Amino acid sequence: MTKTFPPSIIALDGPAASGKSTLGQTLANALGYLFFDTGIMYRAVTWIALEHDMDVRDETSITQLAQGAHIDIMPPSKADGRTCDIIVGDTDDVTWDIRSGEVDANVSVVSAYAGVRKALTEQQRRIGLRGKVVMVGRDIGTVVLPEADLKIYLDASAEERAQRRYDELIARGQQADYDEILQKVIERDKIDSTRAVAPLRPADDAVIVDSDKMDAEQVFAHVLKLCK
Repeated sequence: MTKTFPPSIIALDGPAASGKSTLGQTLANALGYLFFDTGIMYRAVTWIALEHDMDVRDETSITQLAQGAHIDIMPPSKADGRTCDIIVGDTDDVTWDIRSGEVDANVSVVSAYAGVRKALTEQQRRIGLRGKVVMVGRDIGTVVLPEADLKIYLDASAEERAQRRYDELIARGQQADYDEILQKVIERDKIDSTRAVAPLRPADDAVIVDSDKMDAEQVFAHVLKLCK
C-alpha cells in the first residue's frame, strides 16, 4: 500500500491491453511525473543491435550489448507527440527510431532473454529511484521496484481487453477479427504468467483495479484518489 503521500514512485502493472499505458500517461501528466513505459528499453536495445547489424537471435551477444548499453529516460524535450525522451549513450535521441517496423518485428525476441531482462531491470531501477515517476510494465511492483510507494495492478478480462483492441483497430479504419485478437490476448497472458523470469502477477501489496466495468476516465479517477 501507499507509504508516502503523494507517492513518489508509482508502479503500474497488468496484462497486455489492460490500458496501463493510457492510465500511466494520464496519471503522470496529472501529477507532473515522468511517464516511463519500461517496454521502450527493450526497444532501445533492439534498435542498437539492428544498428550494429547484430543477430538478435544470438542471446549471448545481445545480453552483452544490454549489459554495456547506457539508456536513459527523460521528460519530453519536444512537443512532437512523444511522452518522454529516450537517450542512448550520452546524446543519441532515439525516441522515434525505436518505433520502426524493424524494431517491432524483433523486440519480442530480445525481451525474452533472461540476461537482457536482468540488465535492463538494473537500469529501470536507476531511473525509478529518482522518484516522481509512474513506471509501467509487467513486473514493476514485484521485481523492478518492490519498494514503490504505490503499486497498482490494472486488470481486465481477456474478453474485455480483446474487445477494446478490436474497437481501437476498427476506429482507425483497419480490419480486425475479434476471435483472432482474443486468441492472441489469451496466448500472451499464458506466456507472461508462466515465464521463468519475472512472471506476470500482482505484488502482494498491490491495489488490484478491475477495469471491466469502468472506462478510462473512471479508472483514472479511481487511481488518482489512491494517490491523494
